[in-house]
Amino acid sequence: MSIDAVLDGLLVRQLDHWLPGALHRSRRATLALAYAGDAGTAEAALRVVAGFADRLRGRRLTVLVLADGGRELPARLGVVEAGLPGDVAVHVVPGDPARLPVVLKAAGAAGAPLFTLVDGAAPTPKLLAATTTGRPAEVLLTGAGTGLRPALTAAGFPLVAEVELVPADGTPAPLVAFGTGLDRSLEAFKDALWAAAEADGVAVGYRDHGAGLPDGGVEPATGPLRDELLAELTRHGPRTVTELRRHALTATAYRAGDAGRALTELLDAGLVSRDPQHGRLGGDVLISAGPAPDGWSTA
Repeated sequence: MSIDAVLDGLLVRQLDHWLPGALHRSRRATLALAYAGDAGTAEAALRVVAGFADRLRGRRLTVLVLADGGRELPARLGVVEAGLPGDVAVHVVPGDPARLPVVLKAAGAAGAPLFTLVDGAAPTPKLLAATTTGRPAEVLLTGAGTGLRPALTAAGFPLVAEVELVPADGTPAPLVAFGTGLDRSLEAFKDALWAAAEADGVAVGYRDHGAGLPDGGVEPATGPLRDELLAELTRHGPRTVTELRRHALTATAYRAGDAGRALTELLDAGLVSRDPQHGRLGGDVLISAGPAPDGWSTA
């Protein structure tokens, strides 16, 4: 297995989440796949679409594949495309990701659900602006660029995640970034991110600027997240569990659910306190940095 298997699995899992929601929201939707190099994940993406054939009745899904594959790419995709229902229109367009704004406009992608993959190309502001024309819009960037979080935020994506995939064999670490306006989609991306490495058996870790992530897997080590949550409490004062869960989701590569485990460990270690002192660690429980006063229980 290679790092490509992780990227393939990540796209498949994210489309498994996106496509049912897109078909529920609108009678039309667009999936745009733009590649600077080999369009290796396009076949897997079409297979995901084929798996939802029964839900496509009465809907219109346009799949755009933008890549320089010559005659080989249409032939490669043709086998999968032949099994797609008539409600799916697949267009293979020659060129690099820089052409994406023109291709999306020609396809009439604006105003309906749009999921865009840009693989292997550093996205320009013009390219990112084009990916925001969907309602809602989501974009997955893989394999190129640096510091993509500010660019995605500037383009209009309110929720952004950015991580490096760190292979255990020391090969270069590709960057992966995701932009969306939906909390559920960001949570699904985090789930897909951790599950991809676990399921595909690839020795890979994740690294981001909000919290260093030493291990992959479905249950990532919480040490870096504990440090980040404690730092957040020190910087800004007491926060509710709900606020800390959202911080974990939006500011680190961790999931919201991981914050619960990290907070429990911080409470057990006496590094934070809670109000009320007893009961379930619900969303309205207030967490403060530092040990509880004498006589308080942090259980």
